[in-house]
Amino acid sequence: MPSILILAATIILLVCLGYLEKRRHEANLKRIPHRVHVNGTRGKSSVTRLIAAGLREGGIRTCAKTTGTLPRMILPNGQEYPVFRPAKANVIEQIRIVDTAVKWNAEVLVIECMALQPRLQWLCENSLVKSTHGVITNAREDHLDVMGPGEVDVAKALAAMIPLNGKFYTAEREHLDIFQYAVDDRGSEMIATTLQDVEKITEDDLVGFPYIEHAENVALALRICSDLGVDKETALRGMWGAVPDPGAMTAYDMEFFGRKLHFVNGFAANDPESTLRIWQMALDRYPNVEKKIAIFNCRADRPDRSRQLGEVVGAWPKADHYVLMGTGTYIFAKAAIRSGIDPMKIVFAEDRRTEEIFEACVQISGQSALVMGMANIGGQGLEVIRYFANRSTFVAFK
Repeated sequence: MPSILILAATIILLVCLGYLEKRRHEANLKRIPHRVHVNGTRGKSSVTRLIAAGLREGGIRTCAKTTGTLPRMILPNGQEYPVFRPAKANVIEQIRIVDTAVKWNAEVLVIECMALQPRLQWLCENSLVKSTHGVITNAREDHLDVMGPGEVDVAKALAAMIPLNGKFYTAEREHLDIFQYAVDDRGSEMIATTLQDVEKITEDDLVGFPYIEHAENVALALRICSDLGVDKETALRGMWGAVPDPGAMTAYDMEFFGRKLHFVNGFAANDPESTLRIWQMALDRYPNVEKKIAIFNCRADRPDRSRQLGEVVGAWPKADHYVLMGTGTYIFAKAAIRSGIDPMKIVFAEDRRTEEIFEACVQISGQSALVMGMANIGGQGLEVIRYFANRSTFVAFK
């Protein structure tokens, strides 16, 4: 009998503590006037950083948190530090982020959505962030094992984080009907950036970025900054000077024992449409190299992504070699061969050390080569970027 009483008392205590924590978190949310919740399949980390940088330049006290390549908390002075995770990523960490923003007296919190499962996306918005401004960059075929099976299902899953009685922004164009349905249901207002908005982003606007930034991302971020009171020129100035996400598309040139290598970091582009786009951009930048080498960083826990990319890579502009690193490379290889890739052009580098992957690229590079990383920045992807970067000269990708 006493053990039952102890158990009952423990349950009651936990319920009370949970209730008090919920009340404290809701009070914290009210102390941050504007909360911008950013989601999407591509570009959400970049857009989070762009919005925060533009607002900071406009004198608005802004905190930001990214979840992308490396989770980061960005303070009002632009300083950033890694988000500590005692175990695996958990959406509950957003409570700590809100608490930190309150301690820094933030007027705006720009926070990247870290959930994939539709029910968790709903939880993040409706319980943890309760945004005043919701953002979905785009909805493409990615994480189909969680949000699929198709692109329409991805759009529906992302729509779970559209705010209640707030403003919703998107650069998506294919699935606006799905977003509009959710917006109407929640009493919000949808503001979609159009092709005309993107065309207003000039080459002069983009030339200030030391890495490749997409006009769609800039147009989307500028609209949100404008609605929060920061003009285009001021916001752009802040964006140009901001620290890019480690997954941003960057290029490095190096000379290695007489061989010229040009490494392009495209690891963060992980859906077929985005990956093809940056592969073509890299080919256009380096048209006269002797060899073109595509590195695909595979992950056994992302089999759908490997299969998707393998199924379409045969229709892309051809590489001379396809280096497969990471885990589960056979999934990509089987799909790629079926799509028309010559199996003799595939170099298997699964479970190889980073320096061995570099050496494999050097051996097949000829006198000059474009080497581009794709598919996943997680796992060894970031290590490969650093290995090339530490031996190269950084070049602005224009």
